[in-house]
Parts: sequence; C-alpha cells; structure tokens
Amino acid sequence: MAESQQAAALLVVGEDGSVNGTNGMALAAALNDHIEHHDNNENSVQENGQEDGPTIDIIINNVVASYSTRCHLDLRRIAMDGKHVEYKREYGMCNMKLRRPYTTATIWSSGKITCTGATSEEASKIAARRFARQLQRMGFKVKFSNFRVVNVLGTCILPFKIKITSFSRKHTEHASYEPELHPGVTYKIKEPKATLKIFSTGSITVTAPCVANVQSAIEHIFPLVLEFRADDEDIDKSLLENETRFIRKQRGIIKPKRPVMNYEDYEDYNSNDGDSDESFDSDESQD
Repeated sequence: MAESQQAAALLVVGEDGSVNGTNGMALAAALNDHIEHHDNNENSVQENGQEDGPTIDIIINNVVASYSTRCHLDLRRIAMDGKHVEYKREYGMCNMKLRRPYTTATIWSSGKITCTGATSEEASKIAARRFARQLQRMGFKVKFSNFRVVNVLGTCILPFKIKITSFSRKHTEHASYEPELHPGVTYKIKEPKATLKIFSTGSITVTAPCVANVQSAIEHIFPLVLEFRADDEDIDKSLLENETRFIRKQRGIIKPKRPVMNYEDYEDYNSNDGDSDESFDSDESQD
C-alpha cells in the first residue's frame, strides 16, 4: 500500500453528540486495506491524499460511576424533600434523576452513590457533583470523595458483515459462541481489559472500565474480524433479523434486569440544573 495513503480516523462519540477523535494505527491500516480491495476506482484519489480517510464512530451509550458522600443519608428524608426522587424501601435505596446531563443516581443510606446514564466520563462526574450538591442543600454533611468510573458501554458498526462462526473457531482461546444462548460472539481481552459482543451484522458492543479501553478494544479487534468479512449472500437473513432485534432490545437497557439489593451489586455490574460547583473544587471539600 502506498505510504501517502490517508489514515483512517477512529472517533469516540457520545450520544449527546460530543466527539473525541484519534487515529488508530492498526485500525487505519486494516480499514484502508479493506477499502483498497473493494474500491479500486478510488485508489488513485486516496493515494494523492485528495479525500479524507474513512471513519468508524464509537458511540458511548452509558458510563457507570460510583462515589461516596462520607456521611449517613436518611433515605426517607431525601424522598420527602428531594426532587425527582423514587424511594424503594424494600431495597433500602432511592433513585434520583437529573435532566442535564440526563442521569440517574442510586443512593444508599451508607453514603454510597452510583451514577448511571452519562455519555462521557466528564459528564458523569458533573452529574455526580450535582447530585452531591442537592444532598448538601438538604442539610447533609456531604464530602464528595472516592469518585471513579466503574463501567463504560460503547458500541460501533463496522462497514461490513462478519462470519462470526469462522471467527469463533479460529480464536477459541478468547472467543466463545453459543448461538442457543446469545446471538453474538463473546470476545474477552485481558489487556486492555474489555469484553466485546461481536455480531454478524458488523455491530460490536464493548464493555470496559473506561472510555480509553473501549477505543483500544476496537483497535485490537478490527484487524481480526476484517479477515472474516462477509458479503450479504454469505449471511443467513434469519440470523441477521434475530441479531437486529436483540441489539435494539439490549442497547436501550441501562439498569440491570434483576433488582439491585446493595451497593456491591453495582460494583459487579458489567449496567437545580444551573447550580455552581465552586465549593467542590477539591474532592474532599465541603461548604
């Protein structure tokens, strides 16, 4: 391949439209090779650098973060005095919602809080601090501390379909495929830590501890699945329909299907808007 050929760009995009673009070297080489193979008429244009390289958008669907207020929280009082609060007495917790950024906080009386629904790590921290601000205004001695991102869910769609059966047979060490239980291939990466769900439609769902790992996982898996790209006639239409229904159903779910009984369950889960935060400049600060 010519050295002057344009590099492919990898874009990390939040559902709110925010974009973080970088160049993935392994992804760039594999994707450009794929385009050179299938788009011979455009080779001369690409080699002259007259057009930008292709892009793959990684959509960040959900960021799960946890933090501590370092004080006891009266859930009944929060339910009575707070806004947009749902008290679940049988589970010993309450849910508080925020519009901007659109997130949900699960609050336990121990002071542990889990924030879900954000589309970036930055938005997740902003939402967490606003929840802490609301609790502080109710009279609780809140200290915003121990904030960390627990889980990130990202998705992307490749520009080709995949022979997932052949792919799973070659990569048996890391991949598992049980079509009776799940329509996609489960591929686990140890470094960087991530779990991918690969579908024959070319759709990939990534679960990882941070956004950077989601991007690295896509760069890692792309050259591997590119070897098993398939044409439309190579894929069973009924399989594609089943996968499409499954993906649409699963990607709309943020919370776990089963009730969350305590804070530790969220650790294992692999699921006033204009207020100022000046007094929270330090994670250990308090008004």
